[in-house]
Amino acid sequence: MRRLGISIYPEKSDKATILNYIDNAAAAGFSRIFSCLLSVEKSKDEIKQDFTEINAYAKNKGFEIIVDVSPRVFEQLGISYKDLSFFHEIKADGLRLDAGFSGNEEALMTFNPYGLIIEINMSNNVHTIDTIMDYQPNRYKLYGCHNFYPHGYSGLKLDFFQECTKRFSQHGIRTAAFVTSQNNDTFGSWPVTEGLPTLEMHRHLPLDVQIKHMIALDNIDDIIISNCYPSAEELQKVADLDLSLVTFDVTLVDDVPEIEQKILFEELHFNRGDQNANMLRSTQSRVKYKGHNFALFNAPEIIHRGDVIIESSEYGHYAGELQIALHDMKNSGMTNVVGKINPNELFILDAIKPWQKFRLRKAR
Repeated sequence: MRRLGISIYPEKSDKATILNYIDNAAAAGFSRIFSCLLSVEKSKDEIKQDFTEINAYAKNKGFEIIVDVSPRVFEQLGISYKDLSFFHEIKADGLRLDAGFSGNEEALMTFNPYGLIIEINMSNNVHTIDTIMDYQPNRYKLYGCHNFYPHGYSGLKLDFFQECTKRFSQHGIRTAAFVTSQNNDTFGSWPVTEGLPTLEMHRHLPLDVQIKHMIALDNIDDIIISNCYPSAEELQKVADLDLSLVTFDVTLVDDVPEIEQKILFEELHFNRGDQNANMLRSTQSRVKYKGHNFALFNAPEIIHRGDVIIESSEYGHYAGELQIALHDMKNSGMTNVVGKINPNELFILDAIKPWQKFRLRKAR
């Protein structure tokens, strides 16, 4: 199942604040933690002391904890890929290799005696994961996770992100990517704080919209907030999301009848398999409410991208069909516009595939 995650940086925040964040995130349904050793400059013993107590607390709250490392960190702390006891001692569930080895080492690491997960950097469109798979790893202990990008304009473009992700998902490997809080004065592992998304297109979008887009893409299993600390309002909006499908927020026009509102907000919708370039079509409502008189009450001359439509009975057997416009179109005069998709979410419409399910909810 899809999971939500948070990131913590023990070297940059006091323990009480981190534990409080873990409490709030657990209450909001989060269950994964990304923690980072790449920027830590403390001694091995100090790191053990800082990380062990926090990790133990998080595990008791049901979190899975992956620690970000690299060969440089291995060397700095005197760790060998043949002996991962350090990560077991700090009560981590696994380690993410920001930079990896040759493939054979990663495969061997998945058979470590502690059951630690080995997570591979996904943000390069190269054969790294294929090479690891050639060495026959324990794939049940192998994850993939994208990078985040603190510098503005440095995040991944969507098509490259999709290509990189496909390399991992085609092997059935659990995937992860980062989204960024828009709260003021957030921080991550590095001094630059211009947001921390994986996808550049997400950098300035509301947090819940970024997550909705990841859900729509349907190739990322774990969606992790990369920076500290999101606002209580952001966490609440995320807590309300159905992680199994996309939920679009809709602002209603005035005086939408009761049956139309039932179609909008009580039905599970899916885009027809014979997809077209003009609209998403959810047709089951016209079957369920066959025979109902759908009066014409709001038929503007132009239908705009993101307009939510329920066809009137003047359209014959299409009466009651729900549609979402993908671009501006001329109204035949028989089509009711009943609401509008949140403007921040319009780009997500382009990610909806044939047969993909979605729901609608009233904008707040």
